[in-house]
Amino acid sequence: MGNQVNISLAGIMGFPVTPFDLQEQVDEKALQANINFLVGNGLDSVFVCAGSGEYQSLDIKEYERVVSVGVATVAGKVPVFAGAGGNIREAVERVQLAEKLGADGLLLLPPYLIIPEQEGLFNYYRTLAQCTSLPVIIYQRDNAIFTLSTLEKLANIPNVIGFKDGLGNFELNIEFVQSLGSRLQWMNGMPLAELTMPAYSALGYLSYSSAISNYIPQVSRTFYTSLLAGDQATVNSIYQEVILPIHRIRQLRKGYAVSLIKAGMNIVGLPVGLEVRTPLVQVEREHYIRLESIIKRSLDLVAIANNG
Repeated sequence: MGNQVNISLAGIMGFPVTPFDLQEQVDEKALQANINFLVGNGLDSVFVCAGSGEYQSLDIKEYERVVSVGVATVAGKVPVFAGAGGNIREAVERVQLAEKLGADGLLLLPPYLIIPEQEGLFNYYRTLAQCTSLPVIIYQRDNAIFTLSTLEKLANIPNVIGFKDGLGNFELNIEFVQSLGSRLQWMNGMPLAELTMPAYSALGYLSYSSAISNYIPQVSRTFYTSLLAGDQATVNSIYQEVILPIHRIRQLRKGYAVSLIKAGMNIVGLPVGLEVRTPLVQVEREHYIRLESIIKRSLDLVAIANNG
C-alpha cells in the first residue's frame, strides 16, 4: 500500500502470533493461515512482530521472514504494521528493514529494560520515527510512560500518526486526548482490550488491538458493533460469557497473554501449534479445556446476537 502517513487506525486491529514448529522454527504456512483468517474476518489492519508475535524472541532473519510473509499475505487488502523496539541499534535496523520490505507503518515498542527520563524517552522514539518515512504509532506501556509535554513533542514529528495505550491510566489518557485531540489517532492497547474498550471509546479511542480476534474474531466484531450501537444487552452478555471468563484464565499464569492465544487458535482449528519460546510457558491442560468451553459458548452467543 506504500508510505501512507494518513492511514486510518479506526476499528479492530489484528495482532497475529508467530507460529513455531516443534523445532522452534518459524512456521510460515501457519502464519499465512493466521493472517488470512484475520483479514478474511474483516479486521481493519494487521500488526506483525508485536507482543502477540513474540517480538522479543525473534532474531533479525526471523523478523525479516515474518514481515515479508505479512506483507505478501495481506497483499494490500489492509495496512500492515511491523513492531520494532528494544535495543535502540537493533530497533533502527528493524524499522528500516520493515520499510524496505513494504510495511505500511510501524508500531514503536518500548526501549529495553531501563526506566528512562522523559528526555531519554523522547530521544528514543524520535530516533526511531525519524529514521523512516513510514507512519508510526507510539506505544505507551511498562517502562515507556509519557508526560503530556513529551507526547506533544512527539506528535509534532510529521510521521507520528498514532498513540497506543497499554498502561490504563485514565486521568492521563483524558489529558492526552483533550490536549492533543485529532493530532493523533488513539488506540486501546490494553491486555484483552475488549475488557476496557467501553471506557476507552468514551474518551475518543476509535480502535483497539484484539488478541481474541486470532480465534474468535466474530466475537470481537459483534462486541464492538454492539458497543458503538449502544446495544448494552449484547455487550453485557459477551462480557459475562466470554470476555471476563477468558480474562480470568489469562491472569492465572504469566505469559498467557501469548500462549492462550495459540491455545484458542488450536481449539478453532488453525494450524499454529502450541509452541511458545522461553521464557513463555504453554497453557495448562485444565485451562485449555476451560477456554474450549468458553469459545464454544461464544460462538453460540454471536449466532444469537446476529440473528436478532
